[in-house]
Amino acid sequence: MPLLRPQRPADLPILVGGDSPFDEFGPRGPKAVPAPPDLDSDGGLTVVTAAGEVAGDVSWRWQQWGPNAGSRCPMIGIWLHPAHRGVGLGTQAQAELASLFFQHTTTHRIEAATDVENVAEQRALERAGFRRDGTLREAQWRDGAYHSCHLYSRLRTDRTAV
Repeated sequence: MPLLRPQRPADLPILVGGDSPFDEFGPRGPKAVPAPPDLDSDGGLTVVTAAGEVAGDVSWRWQQWGPNAGSRCPMIGIWLHPAHRGVGLGTQAQAELASLFFQHTTTHRIEAATDVENVAEQRALERAGFRRDGTLREAQWRDGAYHSCHLYSRLRTDRTAV
């Protein structure tokens, strides 16, 4: 099982993103400081393999669907170094992150969105207990064009097989 831990300055040169057709958001500078690990604010954690190798990161941004605090939910994302993709690490990391939110916050809903063509991430989210809610038509500007995304969610009351 992956270990999620706070980001360290030494992690930042590895956590560069890219290396995937779904990462083409234009030039971005390297991260200057580690993401805050506070689950109640926007933040992120480093994904570390069982062998202790930095494999990538998970992050979240809080959104709100209504005017009260109960309508808040984190939108999570993941980036894994290509050497660590396709072995179930993304599924495990996203499931572990969801568990952290449900254990340590009052959030009822966690969201994730992925490109309609990113079948590997769709499978990872579904194995992590997320369900597809629908399609966000041309919601993401990436690589010089608008792309549609599938929106996924996992509720506190959902049962998972992970």
